[in-house]
Formats: sequence, C-alpha cells, structure tokens
Amino acid sequence: MADTFNYRIDHHGSLVRPAALLAARDRAADGAPDAGALREAEDAAVKEAVVLQRRLRSTVVTDGDMPRTDFRSAVLEGVSGFRRTGEETGGLARWVADSLPEADGPLLADRASLLGELTLIAPKASLPSPAYLAATCFDPEAAGRGGPASARELGEALAEIIHTEIQLLISRGVRLIQLNNPLLLAHTAGEPGAAGALSFEDALAVDALAVPSGERPDGVRVGLAPGWAAPATVDRSRAERLYAAVPVDRWILPYDQGTDAELDLLRALPEERDACLGAVDATSPAIEEIDTVMARIDAAAEVKDLEDMALSPSRGFEDVAGRPLLSAEEQNRKLIQVETLARYCWGNEF
Repeated sequence: MADTFNYRIDHHGSLVRPAALLAARDRAADGAPDAGALREAEDAAVKEAVVLQRRLRSTVVTDGDMPRTDFRSAVLEGVSGFRRTGEETGGLARWVADSLPEADGPLLADRASLLGELTLIAPKASLPSPAYLAATCFDPEAAGRGGPASARELGEALAEIIHTEIQLLISRGVRLIQLNNPLLLAHTAGEPGAAGALSFEDALAVDALAVPSGERPDGVRVGLAPGWAAPATVDRSRAERLYAAVPVDRWILPYDQGTDAELDLLRALPEERDACLGAVDATSPAIEEIDTVMARIDAAAEVKDLEDMALSPSRGFEDVAGRPLLSAEEQNRKLIQVETLARYCWGNEF
C-alpha cells in the first residue's frame, strides 16, 4: 500500500496573483529603479498565499508561484543557455535553448525553505519537468550554431539540474515536490498526436533521470502531473509504460470530467503508487455538485484503494502571471470544495 503521508488536500502550486504584485512586476519591467521593490511585493504575496492555504486547511502549502512569471520560470530564468524569442506558443512565451544549460545556484530551494518558517503545514514546490522543457525549447537551428545537438541531449542536461534541485529542496525541508509535464498524457492516447520534439521513449527516460532514486526521507514524496486533461481514449499499455518508467511516488491525474479515459488512466496505475485526483475543474467557475464528484470518487475507489489517493483541483489557477483561469474568489471556492470533498472521503483524519 502506498503512503500519502496525509497530503490529502493538494493543489498544483500556482495561485491567482494579487493586483499589487502584478503592478510591481509591471514597474520592474518598465525599468523602475528600486530593484528591491519587486522582491518585497513577491514576499508579501507569498505570505498572503500561505495564510490563505492555512485558512482553507490545505495539507500542503506552496508559495503560489508568486515569485515567478509562469510555471516554467524557476528553470528557464534560473539557468543559463535559454533565450526568450518574443513569440508565444499556446499562450506561453517561447524560449529556445542556444546552449546546454548550467545552473548558477538554487532554483527554488532558497525561497521554498522559507515556507517552513511561515507555517507547520508541509511545504510543497513545483518544477517543470526536464522532458517538457526539452520538448518545447529545443531548436534545431541552434544545434547548427553549437547549441544542443538533440532534444534528448538538452533534456538530459536539464534532468541533472532538476535532480540536484530536488535533492536540495528535500534537504531544506520541502516535503512534496511536483514535476509538471503537460505533454505526457498525449503520448498515452489511443491515437497519439504530436507532443513536442521528444519521442515517448526519450521523454520517459529524461524525466526518470530527474527523480532521485532510493528511499525517500520520512514524509517526503515526489509526484508528477503528466497533463491537465485526459485524452479521448487511453492506450492501456502506453499508460502502464509511463507509470513504470518514471519512479515518482504520486501521479497527479485529471479527474474532473467524468470520462472513461480518466478512469482508464487510474486503472493502469500500479498498486504501489499514490494517485492525486484533479477532481475539481480549475478552469470553470461553476461549483461541482458534491454527489456528482463523490460518484466519480466511488468509481475510482473500485479500482484504487481510497487510502492511496488525494484530491486537488485539475491544474494550477494562474500558470502564467496575469492570466488567471478564475478570479481569486472563484479559486478560493474551488479550494474549499476540494477540502469539503476530502472530508467526505476521509473524515477529519488528515
């Protein structure tokens, strides 16, 4: 049986940014002379986010991604070798790798360790997976200019950096670490579509390299979110390959639409792995009916032990700063709904 360490009420990490933080970021982008003003605004927003999560009785606490411009920024803005092109792809700023990346220091660990000073709730940190970054940032033209020769080479270099960062996060007291690769579920589709510059096999190998092997310290778990939505149909054998290849403890799976494919993803999950079900839709302000969601959870409990599961929204609420999927009030109602559902499932035993 897997051990959730009571991280029953989870969320992906990004929360809606307050207006004061966005204004401070705009001033910094315009060249405001006070370099410390943005840091102060970020720290204030993190403290507010911690208070919110504590009030909403989450069992993990993140910095809300307040110090970052999007969910990839901890890596893209924290290592050398990447260049912003000025274009956008899928609503995200386009970055390309002009050389193999090198880290100049910690990516998240310095700030993440401060969460432990603000609350006794288990600190959580989220990072983009190396395979996701390699699949979206590899530039064949840069290869001809001395850049990475392949997406696989770029991914392996990123995996080494992220592996080191995960170990550092654990040493600084972070208890739950989530890697995000929104492209992986596309590889499990009955008819797989294009999913970036990495093959399925290369993506699995690269993401596996980022996860520290061996026994975790007490209470530590590493998870992976392989996508925000299930494919229309799932190839069971490809889903099983996914779960077998990447040695994470928890899989954060979409489970908010009630489709057969969502349940098929859960059916393929090995017994010894946790499942965190994204049971609440983070893209719609409508509040789900308790009975409807509980019926879905009951169906999940028929194929996976409920004691090895957790609940969360389906994705982050503001993966790109300034582009929230919901308002702050709507976000909070969704987080309250997750907490309510968790108590229906497990009572008050968190």
